[in-house]
Amino acid sequence: MIRFTRLLPAAVVLAAGMAGPAMARDLTVVSWGGAYQDAQRELYFEPFKATGTPMHDESWDGGIGVLRAKVEGGDSSWDVVQVESEELALGCEEGLFQPLNWDAIGGRDAYLPAAVNDCGVGAIVYNFILAYDGAKIADGPKSWADFWDVKKFPGKRAMRQGPKTNLEIALMADGVAPADVYKVLATPEGVDRAFRKLDELKPNLIWWTAGAQPPQMLAAGDVAMTTAYNGRIAAANTADKKDFKIVWNGSLFTIDSWVILKGSPNVDAATKFLAYMGKPENQAKLPTKITYGVTNKAATPLIPAEYLPGLPTNPANMSQATELNAEFWLENIDSLTERFNTWAAK
Repeated sequence: MIRFTRLLPAAVVLAAGMAGPAMARDLTVVSWGGAYQDAQRELYFEPFKATGTPMHDESWDGGIGVLRAKVEGGDSSWDVVQVESEELALGCEEGLFQPLNWDAIGGRDAYLPAAVNDCGVGAIVYNFILAYDGAKIADGPKSWADFWDVKKFPGKRAMRQGPKTNLEIALMADGVAPADVYKVLATPEGVDRAFRKLDELKPNLIWWTAGAQPPQMLAAGDVAMTTAYNGRIAAANTADKKDFKIVWNGSLFTIDSWVILKGSPNVDAATKFLAYMGKPENQAKLPTKITYGVTNKAATPLIPAEYLPGLPTNPANMSQATELNAEFWLENIDSLTERFNTWAAK
């Protein structure tokens, strides 16, 4: 991942540690890169800049440790950051984020209930899905059990590096009903079961860390199947004329949120930015570029009908999905990441 940094005079660096009405530097917004951030840049970032607020954007690969280091170390080079659900919960609990002024960004009632948090506002609804290349596999996989079936479907598999989603997927592949996944995973025996299932696939596994990688791996023929963000696969089909297929069965859906880092010198500008992105007429444009669900309740009716079938929020897709349990990962992310890293290194 490429980081873009700016050398600042000492006085500006000191000023960046204090929130205030005057901006010590341009507003800095951080998202996930790739096709998703390209869409955000076109639909949100550049139009917002045109309203008169200077800003630039960067990308990251996630991790609560990155945010801890920035806030606790006094590095206020980021203002608005898109985070995953457990990063939102843990960061809010630890005081890493600025409490939001909900009245200034449209009000809590304007959003889906799951998109409302004291410290964050929902950005998108998205799914971790199974993806494969329909040009290479005519009769493709239908479930996570098929993902494990390397005899019927030869080739490497790619999964996101880390325990989150992989443990749930492993249990579903092992026959656990989606509704029971977190009941099983809440026990030591369930965690052991998930790792034993991952053991079976380990010789055929490679890892991805950034959302842009799964479609690249499929296109290059590096893997036969991969876990992926649904929007990245759909974007590759549109931009690169691919025939990548999405299996919604057993997918895991969640909401990413926007937060303002504690210590930002640009809280006012950041709040205006969140208000701009949250407007229903602006949110409704996003699925026309990348197929993620939106969080403002008034935005969905404005989305052109031809884009609705591919959205995570389409009832047909949502009925096959399980919500990623942020509370589980809030409590277990550190211990399970340590165990996963040890397992992966063997």
